[in-house]
Amino acid sequence: MKHIFLLFQVDIEKKIQEAPDSSYEIGVVIGSYLPFVVLAGIAYAIYYFNKKRNEKE
Repeated sequence: MKHIFLLFQVDIEKKIQEAPDSSYEIGVVIGSYLPFVVLAGIAYAIYYFNKKRNEKE
């Protein structure tokens, strides 16, 4: 499990320091948080779907 976290680890501070301009910094921040937001949305959709399915039974 530790190897999976190391695979997805990104050095955001280093990328921001080497950024050519401020728009690149914004892209790095959005790009680093977007996968977590998408995964949370998928998890909520699965939860909501299963909750509705259990209420019908």
